[in-house]
Amino acid sequence: MKIISPSSSDPQERLELVLSQVHDACIRARRPPGTVELVAVSKTHPPETVAALAAAGQECFGESRVQEARAKIPLCPGRIRWHFIGHPQTNKLRQALPLFELFHGIDSTDLARQADRVAAELGLHPRVLLQVNVAGEASKFGFSPAALDSALEELLALPRLQIEGLMTLPPPAADPERVRPYFAALRELRDRIAQTHGVQLPHLSMGMSGDFPVAIEEGATLVRVGTALFGARSGSTWKHGSDAPPPGD
Repeated sequence: MKIISPSSSDPQERLELVLSQVHDACIRARRPPGTVELVAVSKTHPPETVAALAAAGQECFGESRVQEARAKIPLCPGRIRWHFIGHPQTNKLRQALPLFELFHGIDSTDLARQADRVAAELGLHPRVLLQVNVAGEASKFGFSPAALDSALEELLALPRLQIEGLMTLPPPAADPERVRPYFAALRELRDRIAQTHGVQLPHLSMGMSGDFPVAIEEGATLVRVGTALFGARSGSTWKHGSDAPPPGD
């Protein structure tokens, strides 16, 4: 399947094209389009660019660096909902937990314990997804499927974390069809967990700019799209001013 990327610099046109691809993928999968949420990955992009896409109708945005998010979020429209899509460092949890409505990457039992402890101290009940390293890549964070099965009872017993689903990052591939098996494997793992542990995990976060239609066809409820909406990233972290630290640092 060929993924069509928008060439226009107009945020409205980019958003409309991505949403049309989401819609078409849902129709192919015989799913209601409203069952998939688009997360616009805004890391490295300035608040003005975020605001332009929000004005075009996008409501949910994703950041992966706590320091950048702390500086950026206060400068963006207040109606935006924010997801954390990176690896949460334990020493940043106190800063991150109040900022985001959903964390996509809880990737170890230790991190889950730490997040639960800090959430209790802050009086929060964070919504989280568990990151699964379906492909077993040494360079990727995440539970192996077997480790997740072993740890799930303890994770579900944590009083503060609201575990709502799974997330994965498949190996990079030019052809989206090459990553379809990894998306299918995450869905099948979620379904096995429902059968063996009696717990419903409604969300599957999988799929990015190059492969999100395939991810939707395999059950994704959240797709993380950056380049198709914003264009290529600069590679550097956005900062407030030339050298100003984030508020509170």
